[in-house]
Parts: sequence; structure tokens; C-alpha cells
Amino acid sequence: MQNFKIRPIIKSDNLKIAIVIRKSLEEYGENKPGTVYTDPTTDDLYALFQNPKSFYLVAVDDGKIIGGCGIYPTKGLPEGYGELVKLYLDKNYRGLGLGKLLMEKSFEASKEMNYTHLYLESIPALNQAVHLYEKMGFEKVDNRIGDSGHFACDLWMVKEL
Repeated sequence: MQNFKIRPIIKSDNLKIAIVIRKSLEEYGENKPGTVYTDPTTDDLYALFQNPKSFYLVAVDDGKIIGGCGIYPTKGLPEGYGELVKLYLDKNYRGLGLGKLLMEKSFEASKEMNYTHLYLESIPALNQAVHLYEKMGFEKVDNRIGDSGHFACDLWMVKEL
């Protein structure tokens, strides 16, 4: 794997990571309401992740934002649960182990924040991501947990940490 830098999000990353997220959804035809595509928080992830029980990491290659992943205490989740959110990579950087690395760093930080489980919401069309989630220990559940507001997401998964 190349020598990518992974670091916490800073305010000047907002537009760059929003573009990566939206382009990823456009690739799969999932640029629609009820996803992070139309979620207004996508444009200011830095502010969103100032919550003390959250964090967001960006992956950088030679100064270019190429992806990111975070953990957020989504309202309505059971005690000890956090949500793995906004794992997106530029299409030119997929399949290199970067998504796995971002998730592993997210798992470590989640444990440090005393989360016992991680929940995520996705869309079956994002099959590469779903396969990675399963490989990383997430298991499908039958119903939505919590209130992310992403009503178009109809695949839900949980991982015990």
C-alpha cells in the first residue's frame, strides 16, 4: 500500500471530503434524498465532528483528500453504540487496503471512547463497501437502529468491539 497519511479532519477539508462523498454516491446512482448526498451536514463535517464522542479521519495522498471515515453518537442508538459513518474513498484509491485501514483506526478510537458496538447504515448498491464491512466483522441486522435521518439506507449492520 502506498504511504497515505491519515489524520483528523480540519476545517479546510470540508469541501474536499464532501466532493469525495458525493462523487462516490453519483458513481453508484445513489445521489438521492435520504442519503448523505443531500444531508446538509456533509458540507461541514468538521463542525459535526466536534461532538466529544465523535471523530472523523481523512486520508490524504500528497496533499489531496482521497477519503474519510468517522464515528458518531447518532441519537437513538442503544447505550454503548456508536455509528460508523461516511466511509468513502476516491474511486482511484479503492482496493488498496485504505478502507480497511480507516476502519481499523476507527475501531481503535471507538474502544478508547468506551463504545462496545458499532452500527452502520448502507445501501446494497455499494457492494464493495458492504463486502468490506462483512470482512471486518459487521453482521446484518433486520431493522434500523437509531435516527440518522438517512431513510434511503436500507441495509443495517452491527459489530461488537
